[in-house]
Amino acid sequence: RYIGPFKILKRIGPVAYKLELPEELSNVYKTFHVFNLKKGLSDESLIIPMKELKLDDKLNFVEEPVEIMDREIKQLRQSRIPIIKVRWNSKIGQEYTWEREDEILDKYPHLFSNISLSSS
Repeated sequence: RYIGPFKILKRIGPVAYKLELPEELSNVYKTFHVFNLKKGLSDESLIIPMKELKLDDKLNFVEEPVEIMDREIKQLRQSRIPIIKVRWNSKIGQEYTWEREDEILDKYPHLFSNISLSSS
């Protein structure tokens, strides 16, 4: 997974580049091997502003749900389980998954403040 794009400041030898990184990434070393770089995308819809990125202590991207898109009841043999379609803040573009409603409600109750979804 990648974040960016970032401006290349200069080439460091045949296989490394020094990048201009934002202040939020000040604890990251600014020189990268070409294997860790990817050509920048020109599709604006795929760009996520740095202020919306959340990184953990190992600088991994933390995906979080953005909104609830739909709700259904999954009928099993002996029970019915409410599930919801969640839109995530994925850095690869819009990403949707079906999740158990109770699990998302426990972790992200703020998503349920203004929803009015019909259950199927």
